[in-house]
Amino acid sequence: MAQLHCYVPEELAQQAQRKASQSGLSLSRYLAELVKRDAGISAGWPEGYFDIFGKWEGAPLERPPQGEADQRLTLE
Repeated sequence: MAQLHCYVPEELAQQAQRKASQSGLSLSRYLAELVKRDAGISAGWPEGYFDIFGKWEGAPLERPPQGEADQRLTLE
């Protein structure tokens, strides 16, 4: 994996660190996600994946009933 280096104003660096912490990510991971999103790179299936493995030809898949949702306490 490539390493990138850049310079930003101190205020911007602090803001990025706060946003990363709020997201539960390291600063490096947070910035990598921003770059990936901006570059339009998706985390979908790799190119040619379905050419290798084919597509589903069986009966339609159905999700079983999920039951009732849990009742959660309201945060104040």
